[in-house]
Amino acid sequence: MSFTNGHQHNLITNRMERKSSNNEGCPLTSKNELSDCKDGEDCKENGQMTKTSKSSLRLADDLNKVHPSQGEKGEAGRISNGYSAVQTPVPCNGSGDGEDAPWVPPSAPRGLVVHQYQGDQDHRETWSKKMDFLLSVIGYAVDLGNVWRFPYICYKNGGGAFLLPYTIMAIFGGIPLFYMELALGQYHRNGCISIWKKICPIFKGIGYSICMIALYIGFYYNTIMAWALYYLISSFTSDLPWTTCGNTWNTENCTNYFQSSNITWKQYSTSPGEEFYTRKVLQIHLSSGLQNLGGISWQLTLCLLLIFTIVYFSIWKGVKTSGKVVWVTATFPYIVLFVLLIRGVTLPGAWRGVVFYLKPNWGKLHETEVWIDAAAQIFFSLGPGFGVLLAFASYNKFHNNCYKDALVTSMVNCTTSFVSGFVIFTVLGYMAEMRKQDVADVARDTGPSLLFITYAEAIANMPASTFFAIIFFLMIITLGLDSTFAGLEGVITAVLDEFPHIWGRRREWFVLCLVTVYFLGSLTTLTYGGAYVVKFFEQFATGAPVITVVFLEAIAVSWFYGIKSFCRDIKEMIGFSPGWYWIICWVAICPIFLLFIIGSFLALPPDLKLFNYHYPYWTTVVGYCIGTSSFICVPIYMIYKLIITPGTLKERFLRSITPELKTEIPLTDFHMNAV
Repeated sequence: MSFTNGHQHNLITNRMERKSSNNEGCPLTSKNELSDCKDGEDCKENGQMTKTSKSSLRLADDLNKVHPSQGEKGEAGRISNGYSAVQTPVPCNGSGDGEDAPWVPPSAPRGLVVHQYQGDQDHRETWSKKMDFLLSVIGYAVDLGNVWRFPYICYKNGGGAFLLPYTIMAIFGGIPLFYMELALGQYHRNGCISIWKKICPIFKGIGYSICMIALYIGFYYNTIMAWALYYLISSFTSDLPWTTCGNTWNTENCTNYFQSSNITWKQYSTSPGEEFYTRKVLQIHLSSGLQNLGGISWQLTLCLLLIFTIVYFSIWKGVKTSGKVVWVTATFPYIVLFVLLIRGVTLPGAWRGVVFYLKPNWGKLHETEVWIDAAAQIFFSLGPGFGVLLAFASYNKFHNNCYKDALVTSMVNCTTSFVSGFVIFTVLGYMAEMRKQDVADVARDTGPSLLFITYAEAIANMPASTFFAIIFFLMIITLGLDSTFAGLEGVITAVLDEFPHIWGRRREWFVLCLVTVYFLGSLTTLTYGGAYVVKFFEQFATGAPVITVVFLEAIAVSWFYGIKSFCRDIKEMIGFSPGWYWIICWVAICPIFLLFIIGSFLALPPDLKLFNYHYPYWTTVVGYCIGTSSFICVPIYMIYKLIITPGTLKERFLRSITPELKTEIPLTDFHMNAV
């Protein structure tokens, strides 16, 4: 047998020679292994090939199974992908109890078993093009938070000075975790649940926790796109409805400062954009808070139904269809950002916003909160821990250079956040110029309010406002769609890989069920007080639980699976091992980085406020319960695993941290198990 890939051939030969040198004195016997042949299967008996219906080609003698010496019985032999292969207890003298195993000379060479594999992994879907994968990852990482959260966090924490802690946290925390998940997914080719059978089974609860967190996110995230869709539909008019105060939803405090330069902005003044958002779109004045959410808005319900319909038909067939959709949804936001940036820098007062955005306040670097915000921002921006990177990478080809992918997509993500700040703050400077206020007073709005009030007002008062409004809200929708595609794919891949006998051939039906659950769970966010629910879920469903899950993931991979095994896996994929920088980050710096964020969340309980509504204390208690409900899957599964595993407590623990399945290494049309 000759391999077309010279690098793969050399890699295999070196492994075989290294293993052979350690076992030359041990004869090879394996009469027991012949019993593996089943009726209707290809099988090697005494070195001869027999035909089976599975067309399995075994290109090595079954006798080439190494048995441990008397002093090594029960030890696990290391194989090429880092797993422990349990050896048969037949002694090396070739005479097992009651068996007539043939004796093989000590100089017999080691064997390499190569299967023409036609199982589940061989049928696993792959990306049509490399660019499909890159755009999907970029689309997932670059979401609404890049547009509304990073600019606010940046100017709040010292402007240009904030870029220093942000860069440090990215280099030593965010990017290594991003790379780790891409490598894990690509090597083991499984979703976030079943992958733990191949790494450390006792941590399988991490996969279930990730799915729970994704479920909570799906209950509120798509509602923001429904708001954007409502704005988009309302934009198809010559006079945008949030530019005037004479509408049925307006109040006496409505002040349109764009129509006249003599208008004075007072303490209780509200802009037409704010009243359109709060009283027309959200209708939040009809709710008194979380204790009384009010009825469901049928307009937003229809918008959300349309959003989920688009989502379903974009992902129901798998990554080959979603990989085509992201060519539009991942690239369109960059076109719009470029157009809005050019328009923004030409507005009067734009320079005031840019100075406010980037003017460094070096004294802020002495504050712990600045470093906490930098760590949290880079973590949630890159998005490890949501199962998405594992799922996307699992559809890559085995020898894809995931190292380069991690660097490219991380840089694109961070650059997008930085450029988005210019897009936002040039407009805020323009708003401050029109209102005759400081930029700090205009930039009070954060989160969705920054987009749907401040930025929407600025666009409405530009020339060609209808055009800019349409492309802006289309950009918001496409940014959200990419993240929703990714979040759903993470759950879908996890469940289909874990339960292939149930859902393996019913992907379309499972996606329909999942989207339906997401839609029904989102109904509370479609009520008149739905904005309160969105803020509540955003604070408690994606904070400490996600970071804790990633912390356990880093510990499981680096300390239980083993950093040497992980680096060996990466070398088998891309041809070279990670350097000391990556190893130190994975083993020590990343866990410390994550503990730092977890500690900040626990030490600083959130004081939630939305508009004029202060969240009562009981909402914090309920929020922590929701966060715990997702993370609790981890300890519950650990206890369950120890209970069902036979043996003493020590034996149960050791078996629970030992991989149950080995990962097959594909070589062109073959899958290899190196013995």
